[in-house]
Amino acid sequence: MTEIHGTCKPEFDSVRTAFAANFDAGIERGASVSVTLRGEPVVDLWAGDADGAGTPWQQDTIVNCWSVTKTMSAIVVLVLADRGELDLDAPIAAVWPEFGAGGKGDVTMAHVLGHTSPVPGFSPAIAATDLYDHDLCAANLAASEAWWPSGTHAGYHAITQGYVESEVVRRLTGRTIGQYFRDEIAGPLGADFHIGLPESEEPRVGEMVPPGNVLGALEGADTASMDFRILASAPVSGEEQNTRAWRAAEIPSAGGTGNARSVARVHALIANGGTLDGVRILSPEGVERIFTEQWNGPVDALGMTMRLGTGFGLMSESTPLSPNPRSCFWGGWGGAICVIDADLELSVAYVMNKMAGGLVGDLRGAVLALTAIGAASA
Repeated sequence: MTEIHGTCKPEFDSVRTAFAANFDAGIERGASVSVTLRGEPVVDLWAGDADGAGTPWQQDTIVNCWSVTKTMSAIVVLVLADRGELDLDAPIAAVWPEFGAGGKGDVTMAHVLGHTSPVPGFSPAIAATDLYDHDLCAANLAASEAWWPSGTHAGYHAITQGYVESEVVRRLTGRTIGQYFRDEIAGPLGADFHIGLPESEEPRVGEMVPPGNVLGALEGADTASMDFRILASAPVSGEEQNTRAWRAAEIPSAGGTGNARSVARVHALIANGGTLDGVRILSPEGVERIFTEQWNGPVDALGMTMRLGTGFGLMSESTPLSPNPRSCFWGGWGGAICVIDADLELSVAYVMNKMAGGLVGDLRGAVLALTAIGAASA
């Protein structure tokens, strides 16, 4: 049996049991799970190996979190909106004039946060290594023709969402999105999450296990389909995450590095109305913007119907992670997941290094989230 490390309040023992069961079933290498309730940590567990050499996953082990990073970048944008520096419903071209080209003059940040903007992919397509060049990515998106009329269609902005956000943040603040996140959010909260990992933190990084034959999913696909166009516009193999170049770059939709504790801590801010441990970063009204529905329907490249709020997914029949209306979530490629239940004032996060196939993750984290919400509701 795998030894489970960390702390867990007795009323959340079911989370520990579910976490241990994943290891007993042989579906984990190393992982962490964290739960906060009313801002207090009630579950903080880790177990397994950080790499293939058997190095133990430690309390401070961090790994690439893929699209869980989107929630951190979204919070940066929400903070700027809350401070009156950005209007989510105004054209992005008002801040970034070049972005208005190609029929994109009416695209708003709300469209981008809700995956209904007409730039779900890069056009022309770019290589994974091009993602390390922010200026190249921003110029590509600015020059792109609109893929559809704004707000009329949803396509998963797997990579592009973060580059639109980061260019707007840079033009508004003079800081990169990683710098702004560190200065205004992670730093004040003491959260160990990084958009652009300092080299000094490299010794703590665990090795990710990518799913097999990732690019094979595109073989034989209809190259004219929206799904193909989106996913092939910046194809990644899953190997990039194990390089210093990937972690060092600010890839605001997919390249963040952290663990369950750091994700749950940042999200505890949302669960508790914008304030955590006496530090106010968002107003209650700023938090509520998350629950403004931007889309409810099929989402290209995800292959499922979703309710999308402002920067987060909302509860629906396809993602019934909480029974409470003021709940939101997101997941990362391979299985990482985060759920925030503002009605319960609960934040749940699960981060691992053994990736499952598929963009929408698997049941390992979902079961942990449902178990935590059930325990908090009891």
